[in-house]
Amino acid sequence: MAVYTTTRPHLNGRLFGGRLHRLLPDLMGALAAWNDARVTRNALSRLSDRELDDIGLCRADIDRITR
Repeated sequence: MAVYTTTRPHLNGRLFGGRLHRLLPDLMGALAAWNDARVTRNALSRLSDRELDDIGLCRADIDRITR
């Protein structure tokens, strides 16, 4: 007699220390933060030195701000 089981074992969130359910949202959040920093860095880099000075920045501040 053959037996076919249709249930799967419940992992109870223990895989990867219970963080598997947060893996995709964390990755998406990191990707969104990286993209925001990239967009900000590009926008600030396009400003002239005079425009940067108007908002209280200099070129050397751009990398520090966008980290």
